[in-house]
Amino acid sequence: MTSPDGLRWWQRGIIYQIYPRSFKDANGDGIGDLQGIIDGLEHLVDLGVDALWISPFYPSPMVDFGYDVADYCDVHPLFGDLATFDRLVAAAHQRGLKLIIDWVPNHTSDQHAWFLESRSSRDNPKRNWYIWRDAKPDGSPPNNWGSWFGGPAWEWDAVTSQYYLHSFTVEQPDLNWANPEVDAAMKDGLHFWMRRGVDGFRMDVVHVIVKDPGLRDNPLNPDASPNLPANDIGGRQIHLYDRANPGIHDKMKEFRRITDQYGDTVIVGEIWEFNLGEWVKYYGDGDGVQLPFNFRLMEIPRWDAALFRQSVDELEAALPPYAQPNYVLSSHDKPRILTRYGAAQARVAAMLLFTLRGTPTMYNGDEIGMRDGVITPDQVQDPQGKILGVERSRDGCRTPLQWDATANAGFSTAEPWLPVNDDYAVVNIARQRHEPQSMLSLYRALIALRRAEPALHGGRYASLESPDGTYVYVRESGADRFVVALNFTDAPVTVPLAQGGDLLLSTALDRQEPVSGSVALRPNEGVIIRVK
Repeated sequence: MTSPDGLRWWQRGIIYQIYPRSFKDANGDGIGDLQGIIDGLEHLVDLGVDALWISPFYPSPMVDFGYDVADYCDVHPLFGDLATFDRLVAAAHQRGLKLIIDWVPNHTSDQHAWFLESRSSRDNPKRNWYIWRDAKPDGSPPNNWGSWFGGPAWEWDAVTSQYYLHSFTVEQPDLNWANPEVDAAMKDGLHFWMRRGVDGFRMDVVHVIVKDPGLRDNPLNPDASPNLPANDIGGRQIHLYDRANPGIHDKMKEFRRITDQYGDTVIVGEIWEFNLGEWVKYYGDGDGVQLPFNFRLMEIPRWDAALFRQSVDELEAALPPYAQPNYVLSSHDKPRILTRYGAAQARVAAMLLFTLRGTPTMYNGDEIGMRDGVITPDQVQDPQGKILGVERSRDGCRTPLQWDATANAGFSTAEPWLPVNDDYAVVNIARQRHEPQSMLSLYRALIALRRAEPALHGGRYASLESPDGTYVYVRESGADRFVVALNFTDAPVTVPLAQGGDLLLSTALDRQEPVSGSVALRPNEGVIIRVK
């Protein structure tokens, strides 16, 4: 549905990522579930977001917590069943929320029925549904490709005496998208969920599905960090042949044609591509992925105003007119905002996220300033941490959402699958809802202002010259004009203004005042000014 300003919901709105294992547990087994999401929807309505994206809930051995899919058209009993999912769709839509689900096209679980058949013999009809190859004459793998999770990307199968390709864990064999039968079966899965009423897909590592037909060796990266773990083979390579090969953009357009059949839907593509010239190609000519995830801000090495401004300005310059920008600062794969930058900086980051041009995606728990949990080596569950070392574990950013100050942070009546952060008695939704200057209050205020003002949810963007350590930009639509001024430093700074106006919102939630000529920013403060 197009709004009066001509924007689709996914252009105007905010996407809220839910990691289902950690959102809310309704059945008391220590693991979040779909009914827990239903029970928590009022929080999302109160927050003011427009859509929820749910990480995988499919049947799975849970080696990679759902990203090792054993059935693309069902729900793991841990999370509920298809009837529960249908209730979730209805409950979300009744509250005006859109529902985006994860789709994992690159690989299945090794327990998927397709792979069990493929592995059973070389002449099985599903043999070519995966990527099998003979060993080199010396018995080594077919090429030098490395797994994202460490080690080689090939696993020897003694039963059929061939290697199979796995870009992630050995339990996640890659599908062969060059096989028309795989292509058709996977697209059937898209139709299955669209018919159940979902509003779009976040497509996991979708740029990886097309491999080089000749499986050529990747070149080594001369700029690779010397501090990588010894078994991080992929980290030492330029991924020229195992990702984003010719034909990938045709696949994106095919997926788009399917989802477009179901009305006002969206595709969010997980695409780890930092060359902007290559990244923008995923938009197609407006017929590709609507939102190829932009991870550039998460990859900036330090909290630095000049680097953030440069990243945004470069992106804006690279976008074709039809392309919708998007930004994300945290997810289930990266350390949380507060852990990376600090508590005061996380408030400025929130103002940045919700006032840039484009679609923002936030991660459950950011709205209350959750930090990464402390995970001891014996508590590590993430396969990346198990293989590459505890320092590479993503468990810390996946700890349970902190609902209140009761046992287990109100997440579950049982011991949670990951330990609850020890600050939950203070950092929780119930407490912050009633604190006028809490992080949650800041998120609600930012989101409400963004929703109310066309200049903030759909207007033009331009950065302004400003003192060192600050990032200042304009958002405007018609006669409406806002200046966003962000102080990235621990020192006060005065930012000159070409025009006066009204300071509407500070990250400290304690200022509303007229300004003229300049605005004084306190350390680590951001403000939004309506220009007169």
